[in-house]
Parts: sequence; structure tokens; C-alpha cells
Amino acid sequence: MPPRSLLVTPGMGIGPEVALRALVADGHTDALLIGRAAAVHSQAAVLDLDLLEVPAIDACPEGALCLLPIPDGAEPAEVASIRLAAQACLADATRTLVTGPIHKGRLAARGFRFKGHTDFLGHLAGAPAVMAFAGAGVMLALVTDHLPLSAVSGALSKPRICRVTTVAAQALRQQLGVEAPRIRVCGLNPHAGEGGVLGREEIDTIGPACDLLRDAGLSVVGPVSAEQAFTEVARGEVDLVVAMYHDQGLVPLKVMAFGQTVNWTLGLPLRRVSVDHGTADDLVGTGRASIAGMRSALSFARRLRRGP
Repeated sequence: MPPRSLLVTPGMGIGPEVALRALVADGHTDALLIGRAAAVHSQAAVLDLDLLEVPAIDACPEGALCLLPIPDGAEPAEVASIRLAAQACLADATRTLVTGPIHKGRLAARGFRFKGHTDFLGHLAGAPAVMAFAGAGVMLALVTDHLPLSAVSGALSKPRICRVTTVAAQALRQQLGVEAPRIRVCGLNPHAGEGGVLGREEIDTIGPACDLLRDAGLSVVGPVSAEQAFTEVARGEVDLVVAMYHDQGLVPLKVMAFGQTVNWTLGLPLRRVSVDHGTADDLVGTGRASIAGMRSALSFARRLRRGP
């Protein structure tokens, strides 16, 4: 039996439906579903798909659409699925993890203590993960991710900004073949602080970090306002935007490329990509959920597997 190089955890809400539909649309012979059996089988029945349960990751026969079922136990099946798939990717670097959406609030109510996939995967790998996204012909990396806005300024530091930017630039070079990434580092405040009139984070922290990055040989312009950075993205002049907080980067990127953007976890000894949407519980069972995000995630995972 040929090994399945894509391990897909469908997640929650519309996740099982879009995962199954996307796999059928794009071919599934390199992928294995790992997740809650009832949710996946229910969607397979609606879609009239033959789904084979297998007892292990490498037990899927050639040509079959397979599921490794995960029961509820000490942790929710969705969490146990991610854990198993991540551990399999850590054990075999030829594998790539593709994740569907999870509902953080519902999982937190059942004891899940992480803010999302990225933090959980960093915990499993024993390394700090960098949350990044790819879409609209650009990579976006976040210096802070799932933090309250009031906590962002205090979380910024020169080492953190330098690490996020360096890790993202390395991923562009090593995994996508962008030899000299053109980088824009955003400021925190409106108009990048206006020389200190609107805040000093650019002067005290972000600007000095940019100087260190330039000294290290990276092609960095910054700190700049987010509107300048994404205007240059729209003109095709930028390979990497480094945003200081979640919505600063995700709002313009998703406006430009929603459904074509993938979440890309960096800084870990495993490859993981994900859809750019949530569980969309209001669409479950309606047949109106788009598979564009999952198709983009699967396509990008295959691109990473092939290398530059």
C-alpha cells in the first residue's frame, strides 16, 4: 500500500463536508482523513461516498478514500486527531498535515487549553510556532496572533519581531524558492507612529528590529503603515508582510484573497497548512459551504511537499 503523504484532520462544523468534497474534487490517493467517525461518515453518506475505515495511518488500500477513526476519550476526538496526525508528521518528514476548522470556544469548554491549532502544534513540537498565511501572491507573518488588542504593545520585542521575520523569510527561500524576499514590516500605530506623535513602538522597538534584520542581509522596508504595505502587495512589489497583530494583516489579506488564502504554520519541524475560515456552523447541512478554502489548502500542501 502506498503511504498517504497528506494527513487531513477535518475538524468541526463544515470541516468534514468540505474536506470530503475537496478530496473527491482534487483526487484523494495521497490523503488520509483522521477524525471523528460519526461526523465524517454522516457527511460521506450525504455525498454518497464510499469511505473505508482503517486501523492505522499506513493501512489505506490504493485508490480508496479512507478514514482513521478517532473516538472521544480524555480529550475531544478533534484534538486527539490533531495530536495523532502531528506526531505522525514529526516522525516522518515526508508527511504534511492539513487541518480543517475547529471551534476554540467549544473545545475550551471541554478542557482544551490552547488558543488554537498553532499554539497546540508548537506545544507538541516543543518549539514556538509562527502563524503565517499565504494568498494574493504574498506571505503574511504575524508577530502576535490570538491576543487581545490591549496586550499587543506589551508583547512586542526586537527578538520576537526578528524571529518571526527571519523564520518567514527562510520558509519563502527554502520551501517556495523565493531567493531574496522583498519584505515590508508594519508599524503598530496609525501611519507607523508619525515620528512618535502617535506612539513610540516604531521608534523604540519595531524600527530597531528592522535595522537588525537589514544588518543580517534581509531586504526589509519598515516600519511602514499597513495600508502602504498592502498597497504594494496589490502592485506585486512585496513577497512578505510582517504584521504586528492579527487583524492588521488578516483583514486586508482576506479581502484580497478570501477562499484562496491558507494558514501556514512556520518554525516547527513539521509542515502544516489549514483553511482560512472557521466552522461556519450556520452552513452545516445546507450544502452551501464552499470548498475553495480546503482545495487551496490541499493544493498548497502538495506544493510544499514537492519543494521549490
